[in-house]
Amino acid sequence: MKRTLTLEIPTSWKDVTLKQYLLLQADLEAYRDDEEAQTALMLHHLCGLQPEYLKGLSADSYQLVKAKLHSFVSPEGSDLERFVTIDGVEYGFEPNLSKMAYGAYADITANDTISIDKNWAKIMSILYRPVVSKRGSTYTIQPYTGELDEKKWLGVPMNIHWGVFFFFLHLHLHLLNAIPNYLKELKELPASIKSTLRKNGELMQRLLSSPMDSLTRLMK
Repeated sequence: MKRTLTLEIPTSWKDVTLKQYLLLQADLEAYRDDEEAQTALMLHHLCGLQPEYLKGLSADSYQLVKAKLHSFVSPEGSDLERFVTIDGVEYGFEPNLSKMAYGAYADITANDTISIDKNWAKIMSILYRPVVSKRGSTYTIQPYTGELDEKKWLGVPMNIHWGVFFFFLHLHLHLLNAIPNYLKELKELPASIKSTLRKNGELMQRLLSSPMDSLTRLMK
């Protein structure tokens, strides 16, 4: 007896949650050199197609779904969203990273890399905190206390997460270009300040040492 399958095919990263993405990435790692298996995993995690039904798809349907998934898989155009509402609560992105609380900075840099992995929900919970007040283009958020609620970020769409990720990636690239030139221009700068600038640049490079690994696997 024939079965009718209904697939909900995402058309953008707005239709994919962080939880779905992390589950997909965990499975893709085991099949990084098998394109057919990767496509099957994408169908399973992003469209809800159980593996036992994959072979029942017609060739045309398979190619159509595959094309639709790969049409939005590159997230490089995602912009940073300063405000995110979760369960009726508005959260604001850290408005001034240069004045971020030491505890928040320490908790973020405790990770070996800044990458969308099992630690990413924690990082988002540090960077986004409930909005206290807004006035024009300025706003304040609750002080960082170290108390995190990581689970709420698992249901947030991936376009929000990619926006933050690429914000840091672009910041990293800017620092890599700016710091060496700045050090050359300020030859009389005290050695201690030069050392601090170098360390900050090296820290950013370490945190974002391989930020595109997961994207490369997903876009194969």
